[in-house]
Amino acid sequence: MPVDTMPTPAAAKAPSSGKPVINDFSIQVATANGSGSQSSNNVLLRSILQMGIPVSGKNLFPSNIQGLPTWFTIRVSKDGYIARRKVSEIFVAMNEETIDSDITDLTPGNVLIWNSDLRRTVKRDDLIEYPVPFNKLSWEACPDPKLRKLVTNMVYVGVVVHLLGIEIAECETALKKQFKSKQKAIDLNLNAIKFGVDWAQKNLVKKDPYRVERMNKTAGQILIEGNTAAAIGALMGGVTVCTWYPITPSSSLVESLIDLCRKYRKDPVTGKTTVAIVQAEDELASIGMVLGAGWAGARSMTATAGPGISLMSEFVGLAYFADVPGVIFDVQRVGPSTGLPTRTSQGDILKAATLSHGDTKHPMLIPASVQEAYQFAQDAFDLAEQVQSVVFVMLDLDLGMNFWMSDPFPYPTKPLNRGKVLTKDDLDRLGKFERYRDVDGDGIPYRTLPGNPHPLAPYFTRGSGHNEKAQYTERPSDYRNLMNRLAKKFETMRDMVPAPVIEADPKAEIGIIAYGTSHWATVEARDQLRAQGVPTAYLRLRGYPFNSQVAEFIDKHPRLYLVEQNRDGQMQSLLSLDMPQYATKFRPIRHYTGNTLDAAFIVENLRAQEKGGHLGETQWFGPRGH
Repeated sequence: MPVDTMPTPAAAKAPSSGKPVINDFSIQVATANGSGSQSSNNVLLRSILQMGIPVSGKNLFPSNIQGLPTWFTIRVSKDGYIARRKVSEIFVAMNEETIDSDITDLTPGNVLIWNSDLRRTVKRDDLIEYPVPFNKLSWEACPDPKLRKLVTNMVYVGVVVHLLGIEIAECETALKKQFKSKQKAIDLNLNAIKFGVDWAQKNLVKKDPYRVERMNKTAGQILIEGNTAAAIGALMGGVTVCTWYPITPSSSLVESLIDLCRKYRKDPVTGKTTVAIVQAEDELASIGMVLGAGWAGARSMTATAGPGISLMSEFVGLAYFADVPGVIFDVQRVGPSTGLPTRTSQGDILKAATLSHGDTKHPMLIPASVQEAYQFAQDAFDLAEQVQSVVFVMLDLDLGMNFWMSDPFPYPTKPLNRGKVLTKDDLDRLGKFERYRDVDGDGIPYRTLPGNPHPLAPYFTRGSGHNEKAQYTERPSDYRNLMNRLAKKFETMRDMVPAPVIEADPKAEIGIIAYGTSHWATVEARDQLRAQGVPTAYLRLRGYPFNSQVAEFIDKHPRLYLVEQNRDGQMQSLLSLDMPQYATKFRPIRHYTGNTLDAAFIVENLRAQEKGGHLGETQWFGPRGH
């Protein structure tokens, strides 16, 4: 069972008393990858959500072959917290390969539901045990040997449903969502769940305090993955070309877009999809196609992860130097090299911001939720065309591949913003066109698109030196002027990317900065710190380049903590490069295990540094300047 090295806070340990704990616990399930566990876990997650109880699900799965262990965690929180909890109070041990270590690593007082058919002996007397013969029950629940393996996990759902008091009717509704119109699959799995419930009723005596009760905090909410949300946003943002090469964890973004386009972007006459989606031979080819399409006037995109970003370096530099628009969705995973392909990270921040050789700076949009993944996908296409640049949308595996609660997404009401595009009539009126001249003083030139019949419209796009007229040049003054204009364009973007979200506290001397999915653990950590008498202010970064509000927040707070999910403090480096006067002010809280960040990690590291000590990963990087 994957665990962090930090000590477990007392508040997170399972209570030993019989006092009921209602709608406030975590469940972790250990199964074998490819055993149907995803369906069973999602049914359990959705059933609890449908009872009006806030939930979140985190899937920790292997990157290589079927049969290896996978862990799925469901956070149940009446208060709406959705970050991973450091300790799961209820553990379901279904995987023979890991059951010994899983049980060894449990916290005293944990609830253990385990497969007693695996012929293991639990050598602990500090757990609340429920041994269940899952293999035997699956034989009885499903006579078909070909399907038996797939229903074993649904039997575990039935046992958990009984122990926690989950309504069986919600399981049936969740099954219909999971298997849609496949009635045979619905009936088979519902029967397995009912079989597990019936067996548990007859054979188990409830000894633990955990249960669920219906609430009304999720009315109208949906469960959706961040990659799917981004795909819907791209569709709404007017994407017309998508070129990609499959890579974990971004593939499902494009796969979702393919399904959406087949349904919603079809020519009414031919029935063919009106969005060009091309699987390229590699990431280098995919970004080349994106930029060719963007130059031609298409709204073009690709989706990739860190290794793909590395391969795209030279083409992204061309886009920067020649003012070509495009959108790259980077679903970040653990690196370097192949790294841990199925673990989450914020490890591409610095690379994406400065990708390519020479002096380059690229705008980034950094969503923290599925709502923002949807909205920022739309915004990215507008921004790319407005500033004629590659725009990165920086998701991560946690956001992209896990299910999140969300209100339904609003339908867009604003028209697409194509930026500074000159038509034939514009050229007739102006009588002059120089592709790279800064007419408006914002660093953003005007462009024409192929097909414009005006004789002034054509220009040559090159990645070598060029002047304002798009003519080849190696004159030092021309190169300096070009680079200065691109720098000015970057300054203009400061007020065009999403502004930070600030939660001020006039009593707080401590400021916290976080971004992306680190937000959810930070929200919970601030509540815990407040309960301990430690008020904090909070700034959540949502875009790069940074605007003036970021500097004002940093300047205002004597002590500043920067929460990141990478080893080297990549956002700290960007902030320090942008605002060198504050370079020694940041106190790092860096989490880089590949597991999703939890609130306890933040609280313990912050409190330790406030006392002058260090904990966890932060010990390798003593905070500078104090």
